[in-house]
Order: sequence, then C-alpha cells, then structure tokens
Amino acid sequence: MRCIPAMLLAAFSASASAAAFQLWEQNASGLGTAYAGSAAVADNASTIYFNPAGMTNMPGIQLSAGVTGVGPSFEFQNSGSNGLLGTGGNGGNAGSWAAVPNAYLSWQVAPDWFVGLGISAPFGLKTEYENNNWIGRYQALKSEVTTVNYNPSLAWRVNDKVSLGVGVNYQTIDAEMTSAVPGVRGYSKLKGDDGAWGWNVGALFTLSPAMRVGVSYRSAISYTLDGTASTAVSSTPVKADLKLPGTFILSVWQQVSDRWEAMGDLSYSQWNSLNSLNVISRNTGAQISSEPFNYDNSWRIAWGAAYKATEAWKLKFGIAWDTTPTTNEYRSARVPDNDRLWFSLGAQWNGGAYGKIDVGYAYLYLKDPVINQSKTFGPGVTSNLRGSYDDSAQILGVQYSKGF
Repeated sequence: MRCIPAMLLAAFSASASAAAFQLWEQNASGLGTAYAGSAAVADNASTIYFNPAGMTNMPGIQLSAGVTGVGPSFEFQNSGSNGLLGTGGNGGNAGSWAAVPNAYLSWQVAPDWFVGLGISAPFGLKTEYENNNWIGRYQALKSEVTTVNYNPSLAWRVNDKVSLGVGVNYQTIDAEMTSAVPGVRGYSKLKGDDGAWGWNVGALFTLSPAMRVGVSYRSAISYTLDGTASTAVSSTPVKADLKLPGTFILSVWQQVSDRWEAMGDLSYSQWNSLNSLNVISRNTGAQISSEPFNYDNSWRIAWGAAYKATEAWKLKFGIAWDTTPTTNEYRSARVPDNDRLWFSLGAQWNGGAYGKIDVGYAYLYLKDPVINQSKTFGPGVTSNLRGSYDDSAQILGVQYSKGF
C-alpha cells in the first residue's frame, strides 16, 4: 500500500515558483491572469483551494482537473568564495522542469449548501546541482520538498450577497537535503516525512451582478519530520520541527463590459514561521545540525484581465509582483530565491456541453540574487560561498472543467 502515497509524492514534486517554495499553481485557469482575482473569480471547482465560499457560484456538480509544468533556472556565478570548496565549477543549472497536478470536485447538495474536495500541492521545492563536486557542495547538493494536500470543504450561501466557506486540510510532506561533509566519503543526507492538519476559511461578497470581492485564509501547518540523518558509514534516527506559513488573500473581480473582465489580488504569507530547521537525534535528544532560514513575511500583488473574443474563446493576460521572504544576509544555496515579476498569458475555450479547457503560460523574471553563505565544521574549518545567481522560471498549464 505504501506505493500509492509514494506515487502521489512523485507526481506532486515541483520547484517553487512563488516566494520561497510556495506554489500558486493550483489551477491553469488562473495562470493566464497571474492568479489575479484568485479568491473572487469562482468560475470552476478550483475555487475550493483559493476560496471555498466560491462553490456557491457554481450549481450542480462541477469537476476541474489539470496540471502545470514549472521550469525554474538557478545558475550560480562565483565571486570570491573561499575556505573549504569543491573543485567542480559553478554547479550548472540547479533547476529543472517538474509537474504539479491538481483535481477538484464540488457538489450542490441543497439550494444553499455545497460540499467539495480538492487535491493539490501548496508547497514544493527541488534544487539539485549537476556536479556533486561543485564549488558550493558543502552548502548544498540536493534539496527537495514535496507536499500533497487533501481539502474537503463546505460552503453556505447566506443570501444573494454573502457566501461563507470552510475547509479542513490534511497535508503530507516529504523532505530530503544532501550536502558534502569534510572527510566523509560520498555525502550526508537528511530525509524525513510527516502528515499534519490545517484549515481554511473564506467569504465571497457579491456587491452587484458585475462585481465580487473575496477574502480567504489558509492556516499555517506544523510538522514534526521523522526520518534519518545518514552518511556512507552511519545512520541516525532524527526529528525536526517545521512550520509552513499561513496565507491571507483579498481579491476583486469585475465585469467591466460585455467583453472585458478585470481582476486584482493582494496576498500576505506568514513566512516568519520558518526560522530554522533544527535536526534533533532521537537517540540522545541532542541537536546534530541546523539549517537557518530566518524568513520574513512576504507580499504578492497581481492584476489581470480577460477578453471575450467570441462566444467560445476568452483571452487572458496578467502581471504580478511577488516578494521573497529571504534577504541577502541569509540567502541559501538550497533556496536561491529573490523578488520576482510575473508576465502571464492564457486562453479559455468554452465547448458548452463538452466543458471548458484553459491553457496558460507565465514567465517569471527574478532579480539576480547575491549570496554570502558560510558554513563552519570545526575550529578553522569553514566553507564560504560568495557570488550571485542568474534566476528565472517558466510555467505552462492546462486544465479541463465541466459542470453536470
């Protein structure tokens, strides 16, 4: 039976595209507008993730399923690294393409009551340097975080103006980090997993037939990772506490004319929940290693529009600014993140009884981040990684939605 969750984790493995390792790619219908209006659009079942109250905007049974491909690029350029270093150059591109699938189902069980289920990946990370002897091998070789989120939800239409929604979340996580260690053959590996509960709430306000405002909040989720810290010659059972952030969203959607829709989004993620990952030996209770993050909270703002070109075709575009929770002082080779600007395009084909197909594309421009990361292994033994990264990312998505 363990093969089923293992297959899910493989499918939901991805490189981060939003701040740090948060994933906004919970549908493809929002990708074309850079996810502007995410908590207010409510035009398919994927609203379960962004705002469960949006289910009241969709009668009957609604199905939505899709996949997005995330392709980041992280290329290091050395500038003054010293101390204990690898000899294999700059490490090549530490990013690669990965798939992020999603599926949602909503059902109107009574005139004003709706239930739903969503399966998605709210967080994901994969950086892996091409050369195991690269100059920063003592800082990082491979870093991977995979989550799968199961989100049953309930929505109530209070009246024509107000709808409320709530959901519970069971989220699994699988994490692996490797790096080189002085005097150790091969590399050290830290691997752990856990499952934990969280919740989400939302409200949708229909101010007029042409305007909606949505607000939602997804709670932080706290894990105690259980796993091993190992090298070629030893293996130690360990644990580590990890708290992933809660996120607040405020969204607006407006029908500007018969052809045009406009939407906006403001979100706030509480990344200060992630200060460090302290690894504790289960045998002795002693701390055996620590990965510092020292993250701050982050903001994201987006604006988008959609144009109804024909009865069947809708064209979309959007732009977003996404701030990083890290700083130059604490940036890590595991997550060489920085502020990013989204440029998005998309299209929707409405086949009537055949359903809708959405496609989207986004290019993410990242300010080149600088890094000055030191790691100490003992008296006089230090590795200092200094330089900058050339970062960017591309996202492609497709989604099918149908009502019954």
